[in-house]
Amino acid sequence: MTASEGLVELDVTGYANGGAGIARRGGRVIFVDGALPGETVQAQITDDSHVAYAKAIAATIVVPSDRRVAPGCPAAAAGAGCCNLSAVDPAYARELGATALADVLRRIGGFSGDAPTAPAVEALAEQSTGWRIRTRLAVGRDGRAGLRGRRSSTIVTEPCAAPVAGLLDDVDALGARPGTELVLMAGADGTRHAGELEAARVARGGGRRRSAQRSRGARSGLRAVRNLAGDDLVTHRVGARSWEVPVTGFWQAHRNAPETYVDAAVTMLAEVGVTGSVHAWDLYGGAGVFAASLLDRGAAHGFTVTSVDLVDTDPGALAAAEVTLADDPVRIHRGAVAATVAGLDRPQIVVSDPPRSGSGLAVVDAITAADPTAVVHVGCDAASFARDLGRFAANGYRVRAWRAFDAFPMTHHIEAIAVLTR
Repeated sequence: MTASEGLVELDVTGYANGGAGIARRGGRVIFVDGALPGETVQAQITDDSHVAYAKAIAATIVVPSDRRVAPGCPAAAAGAGCCNLSAVDPAYARELGATALADVLRRIGGFSGDAPTAPAVEALAEQSTGWRIRTRLAVGRDGRAGLRGRRSSTIVTEPCAAPVAGLLDDVDALGARPGTELVLMAGADGTRHAGELEAARVARGGGRRRSAQRSRGARSGLRAVRNLAGDDLVTHRVGARSWEVPVTGFWQAHRNAPETYVDAAVTMLAEVGVTGSVHAWDLYGGAGVFAASLLDRGAAHGFTVTSVDLVDTDPGALAAAEVTLADDPVRIHRGAVAATVAGLDRPQIVVSDPPRSGSGLAVVDAITAADPTAVVHVGCDAASFARDLGRFAANGYRVRAWRAFDAFPMTHHIEAIAVLTR
């Protein structure tokens, strides 16, 4: 290995959860952003503060992988922080995702030979482009909208290849004001809806790290929305039901994800022997897609859901649930999951679909204390998913089956679903 002009030459031998290649130098692990297994790269060290490892970014691909392809996303090629695997053959990207998931299930979850074989990653569509139905763009001082750069505040105006056709058409003509964010969502009929999210107000002072935390909090807090196109509420459909969700509200990003996930959940519950009349918890349930699907589809799989407790903190999502599920035996609870479930009736089945950070120990402990017959646990971050499943295992629940999906094509992110019983 050589070092010249601040670069080091590295042979990449593995792939890590998070999308970085793995290399070694002087007995130390180096995570190389933008590098694939089997490649030799000239890399710039970006973080050398840790004893056990360093972080780097590939500057030049000296010997490329034969699975590297021309970048499929113009925005990512221009430096946006969107499709970090757009230069990777899609089938190989799914192989890498499965490898990373298997690794964290072993290292973080503690799963070994007594668990089912780690799942392959399944595609949700034939194409890796044109799948995203919602996105958020930053609006620069010049009034042009785009994605933020990877690890920077630069706004990249080249279009991302992930959104569905028409979502990014003439976005600057929508008239979002400088410093705001432009929120775009496509409805079930393909109509584009757009809202301008007011600029985040961030207090200054207190150090770089604290300021960054405040900035993230402000961006995710309640902010005024000005309608720019379409309606304030966007219609989405799963099966025979429809939901009216705010344009800034949560809905699965991949157009095929909701139908795939609910079908997987109901099928997996039936496969582990759930039968008869059951009460269910839908935790982190949002607009109640899982709740509705359990009610609608259970009977065809051998069980009848007689009632559901739906728990979430998002008022917009829960408002949508109240409308769609108004005539169903669903009790809606707004509040933190860990604090809310203690007062609920004991469930026979639980569906838990937490945010990227996972459920955490307190929620897993609360679920297992309720002693459900079966749990369907969903994760959109492999490490959090593995950690939560490890806690379920420590509390006496065993994974009976699991599946993984390429829910965010051209990125390292995957979605995974497991079904557990005692």
